[in-house]
Amino acid sequence: MGPLGRTTLLGATVLVALLLVSTIYGTTPIPVADVLTAISLGTGISEGDMSPLHRIVFDLRLPRALFAAVIGAGLGVVGVVLQTTTRNDLADPFLFGLSSGAAAGAVLVITVTGDVLGIWTLPLAAFCGGLIASGVVLALVQSLRTSAPEKLILAGLSVSFLFSAITNYLIFAGDNRAAHSVIFWMLGGLGLARWETFPLVLAGFGLILAYALYRSRWLDALLTGDFTASTLGIPVKGLRYRLFFAAALATAAFVSVAGVIGFVGLMVPHIARGIAGPLHKNLLITAALVGAVLLTLSDILSRLLLAPQELPVGIVTTSIGSLFVFIYLFRSGRRG
Repeated sequence: MGPLGRTTLLGATVLVALLLVSTIYGTTPIPVADVLTAISLGTGISEGDMSPLHRIVFDLRLPRALFAAVIGAGLGVVGVVLQTTTRNDLADPFLFGLSSGAAAGAVLVITVTGDVLGIWTLPLAAFCGGLIASGVVLALVQSLRTSAPEKLILAGLSVSFLFSAITNYLIFAGDNRAAHSVIFWMLGGLGLARWETFPLVLAGFGLILAYALYRSRWLDALLTGDFTASTLGIPVKGLRYRLFFAAALATAAFVSVAGVIGFVGLMVPHIARGIAGPLHKNLLITAALVGAVLLTLSDILSRLLLAPQELPVGIVTTSIGSLFVFIYLFRSGRRG
């Protein structure tokens, strides 16, 4: 087993340990034996026979831990894809309006319409908002008849500001009693993690990871520039559009259940490149693993730092991300 294999095995072990810790600790710690018993029983017992402990572990904490791992892994992969396709080390879902579009859809439900479709109302509204934002970005770029990375970034920034303005208007004009829910959701949180919506998150992660791995050689070629990639027979413009749309679908799925979680898609690709190098076959897997570990750890900290009160997980990831950017810039300056 090579160095990368050992690192991957170590990361997977850390992730499993963090998932167990996330299931054990909360408002009330639960013994490890009881947690393992509840997980092993799973759904094999009837609704009426479930104990309160089983409900806490299997219906609340376990899905939340899995949501954190899958969403963190997905945001890490999305960050790699966006940074490669735009050749911009600062690219992440926030830069292209994907997160702000989803946020606008969710805030519309919280402040105006209410839960007209039950538990699926908020996820569907956020998902549609993210798709609308990505559609506007692609329409803007298409009207310019170019897929140049800088044009894609400018279009994404303009759409991001537009939907942020819409979100702020909805907060200001809506029911003030919903302001706390809106703020908590916009800062990210995993309180909506339920087994019913887990397939949506899993589908988003599977889509972006599978397509990125399928086109990993083309992504490697994009590192050399559009001209060189075109000479190798790669349809650069079409590839960029398809990758962006896959990233938009995945991001919309993540934001629809977890809110806006910052900095994960920005810093995970840089950490993963330091471990796996620039080639995408290993980079994508490493980014998924690093993202899963990072968000699972952040969720644990969000529940423990002010226990029994819960912090929005976006505050934790933003704090870690700010420190990461500071260290990254300091080291870059020293090397320069």
